[in-house]
Amino acid sequence: MKIRAIVVDDEPLARQRLRLLLSEEGDLEIVGECEDGIEAVAQITASKPDLLFLDVQMPEMDGFEVLGKVPREMLPIVIFTTAYDEHALRAFDAHALDYLLKPFKPERLKQAVQRARELIANKQAGAAARGLLELLSERSTANNYLSRLAVKTPDRVIFVNVEEIDAIEAAGKYAVVHVGKENHVLRETMNSLESNLPPDRFLRISRSVIVNISRVQELQPMFKGENVIVLKNGKRYPTTRPLREIQQKLEFR
Repeated sequence: MKIRAIVVDDEPLARQRLRLLLSEEGDLEIVGECEDGIEAVAQITASKPDLLFLDVQMPEMDGFEVLGKVPREMLPIVIFTTAYDEHALRAFDAHALDYLLKPFKPERLKQAVQRARELIANKQAGAAARGLLELLSERSTANNYLSRLAVKTPDRVIFVNVEEIDAIEAAGKYAVVHVGKENHVLRETMNSLESNLPPDRFLRISRSVIVNISRVQELQPMFKGENVIVLKNGKRYPTTRPLREIQQKLEFR
């Protein structure tokens, strides 16, 4: 019997590469491809695949949110594809869950597929699903805030320490991360970034701007109740949050 698989990744080139490499696995059939989490949930529940290649970091809905919306009895075996650092990957190891660290080599993909093949042959998909549920449960109860952001470029992945960030601005479906004189573009929503950044270090001052609290120089009240936050680098951002709330968050007295 064919192993029925779905590939989920917001980057077309990443899906294309996976599809090409997986074409060499004679007993594996790709029954669906998804570019976002909403589409992934719909396809997983409709197709009930045996195997899922799931990108962790996607806009709107990340990989963990996708799994959280799939009925438990429909959870397939999952191979995560991610640019997480080694520290974050320990969570997968702790629950015996497989992952491909981008950019991965074809040999590593073959190992992951063979492991999934053995789980399916030995009817251990239920045990794999329990590992997924344990991971999701831990993530929902713990404060697993990011210490680094993974910025994907066409030829590499750059890791940015969150404490080095000055501010983050929305740009359509993307977010621009300002770090000193450098700007990095992420395919992430502001809501996703806000929920994954340490709340004691970062403050969302409007729908389109998040600032690093340690980079704030001053708060300037303006006309008609408007306020402007000034960073230490001189950058100025208007804020839509109430003045008292901002003062408390920034610990102004």
